[in-house]
Amino acid sequence: MSDKKINLLGYSLESLEAFFNDIGEPKFRAKQFIKWVHQKGILDFSQMTDFNKILREKLELIACLRTPMIEKVYKSPEGTIKYLVKLESGSMIEMVRIPEKKRMTLCISSQAGCALQCTFCATGAQGFETNLTPDEIIGQLWLANFYQDDEPPITNVVFMGMGEPLLNFEPVIESAKIMKEQLAYGLSRKRITISTSGITPQIDRLCDEIDVSLAISLHAPTNELRDEIVPINKKYPISNLINSCNSYLKKYDGKRSITIEYILIDGINDSEELARKLAKLLSNISCKINLIPFNPFEGSNYKRSETKAIENFKKILMDKGFITTLRVTRGDAIDGACGQLVGKLNKSIKSKKLISHKLIS
Repeated sequence: MSDKKINLLGYSLESLEAFFNDIGEPKFRAKQFIKWVHQKGILDFSQMTDFNKILREKLELIACLRTPMIEKVYKSPEGTIKYLVKLESGSMIEMVRIPEKKRMTLCISSQAGCALQCTFCATGAQGFETNLTPDEIIGQLWLANFYQDDEPPITNVVFMGMGEPLLNFEPVIESAKIMKEQLAYGLSRKRITISTSGITPQIDRLCDEIDVSLAISLHAPTNELRDEIVPINKKYPISNLINSCNSYLKKYDGKRSITIEYILIDGINDSEELARKLAKLLSNISCKINLIPFNPFEGSNYKRSETKAIENFKKILMDKGFITTLRVTRGDAIDGACGQLVGKLNKSIKSKKLISHKLIS
């Protein structure tokens, strides 16, 4: 039965070497295999022409290469593309292709839904369903590169789609290893960003497992406010998060910086006083700050900050010496902008009662 076969799509080079060794094949088969799948986009063993017939037949019996399925494609006027993706389990996720001048970024999901449910995030409002497997995570990148011939290849990947990546740690790391592998996608560490709402034990583990870029979804400079809009802060307060960030930077001997993400919500976290508190909080951290205007979604009472408030907030940070950028909103016409990913689920996640705690990112 095909459902009992091993799906090799999510196997890193190291894992493939172990697999081929286990079936009595030489180690170099792993390098050939990963190039067929992730460089050439081949999922059919019979097309892997440098494998002999016996090996191809052996693979057909015990293994498979299955990607998630693209259900729908939504295109925004400025070129952003959102894909509604169905997993083998039936769960739905979303990924977003974002065109920029010199790069093509893919925002991918690591979970179906999210258990952290920050109050400004549409994904969090739908609740948590399941963690994605490595093949379901890397499968998004495979689809983005090979689903349509007329789309340019992905140059950057951000784990900023549905879910909290560091709560699905091992599958995220395994898929990121494939992204970095020169025989696969060959993305440098600067081109892969893992964003977290602040799961400090896993931040502490991250650089021991893989070298990628780190982004912190902060959104408030005080515990009182962050407890309200990013409730995971109650478990891992700001002081713990700052300590983990400093430890992360020390492991790279000060040759690294962290991206701080800050969604600006009208009347909630966009005051000049909070900008000054943010500057003080981050004064000893090597970082750049990415300001993100709030993207409205159905069911939320939040509003995007006024242009003047955004400009003032940014100016205060820049005057304090911080590299501060303002993210250009892309994909909002198709609910594909930051914070809007929610999925068109056939069955309501909430109705399954898979979570019972108060909504958190």
